[in-house]
Amino acid sequence: MRQGIAVALGEAVIVVLCLIGAVASWGNGTVHTSFAPNGDLPAFEATRYIAPWLVLSVFLVTVAGLCAMDAAARVGRAVSRDRIGGR
Repeated sequence: MRQGIAVALGEAVIVVLCLIGAVASWGNGTVHTSFAPNGDLPAFEATRYIAPWLVLSVFLVTVAGLCAMDAAARVGRAVSRDRIGGR
């Protein structure tokens, strides 16, 4: 197996792990609270956003995107080398 393809497969695993982590951290970054009606006040639901979790989620998506682009470039280079007959 060529080194470039092996690195691309490793980066694909990193992409999947980063996206799973991003979904989990986004879920931790939003807290929904429901309030029951009280007298003249109607019932409503409030959403609280926790910034560090949301920032982590955005960071993980960014890392996943960069790794995906690098993996695609590595695979593209390996395929073009094989077509040309290079090393």
